[in-house]
Amino acid sequence: QLQVGESGGGSVRAGESLSISCQLSEVSGITFRNYCMGWFRQAPGKEREGIAAMFTDRDWPSDRAHIYYDASVEGRFTMARDTAKNILYLHMNDLKPEDTAMYSCAAEGYRGKCYVGLDFKFRGPGGQVTVAS
Repeated sequence: QLQVGESGGGSVRAGESLSISCQLSEVSGITFRNYCMGWFRQAPGKEREGIAAMFTDRDWPSDRAHIYYDASVEGRFTMARDTAKNILYLHMNDLKPEDTAMYSCAAEGYRGKCYVGLDFKFRGPGGQVTVAS
């Protein structure tokens, strides 16, 4: 079982950058060889949407992981993981007012599929990201 920590947040102006993170912890003594991890966001009045997903071995660095992005963030956002500390990051560049949303991360032991928007088993509380024009 995984415990997913709260995502950070912040307020920036359009065109600026922001990085958020969340802590992943394995509880109940069960560990997995492979994981699927993801980032989501939910803007006011809109449905929750997946924006990034990562398939990784528990010991792989980020540059070996398979990472996927939604078209709305590809080229601007980068998903990464600190393998030693098991912290998931979302580095966001060239932020736009339409990126304003509650951001959260999710994870699960790999169950045969990993893609953006997967219905993850374990999700963390969100953090507000606000981008002013």
